[in-house]
Amino acid sequence: MSHKAVEFFFDVGSPTAYLAWTQLPAIAKEAGANIVWRPMLLGGVFKATGNQSPVTVPAKGQWMGSDLPRWAQRYLVPFQSNPFFPINTLALMRGATGVQMRQPERLNDYLRAVFKAMWAKPVNMGDPDIMATTLAGAGFDAATVSALINDPEVKAQLVATTDEAVRRGVFGAPSFFVGDEMFFGQDRLDFVRDALNS
Repeated sequence: MSHKAVEFFFDVGSPTAYLAWTQLPAIAKEAGANIVWRPMLLGGVFKATGNQSPVTVPAKGQWMGSDLPRWAQRYLVPFQSNPFFPINTLALMRGATGVQMRQPERLNDYLRAVFKAMWAKPVNMGDPDIMATTLAGAGFDAATVSALINDPEVKAQLVATTDEAVRRGVFGAPSFFVGDEMFFGQDRLDFVRDALNS
């Protein structure tokens, strides 16, 4: 992979992946680099690596409750904790994978709608009706998205990407690769920038 590309392994269920998503396009543009979007299933990564969500440690969860808004304020982006967290993101990540496979030009529209519904103006995206309404608002046909989510090739691709992430050392989201070098966490974006510009 060219050093002028950054692979972004993410799951929309991660608030730090949302924060990274708000910043990465500008970093890539500044470096003249491409973003390679790698939707994965964070639950699958946790299961394979023995990792867990930070909120499973009460003190860490409480700390993140103040740290995430701090970062959002630094980035000047909207952020609200989702009262329905944790949300099962299987359908959402199959949707992201399916849109990337079948309508790649619309992936940004999909991610914008879903990330905002998760972390800017949060709703229960684990509810299929709310998910359908949210995506309809972004111009996605509910039947089309449903077909993508249930497409065997899409399901297999999400599993493959998740397995690849684990094989390459990913243990959480967001994770970035510039060449073979991995960076973890939205608070490591300075290192991603340096790697892209080196």
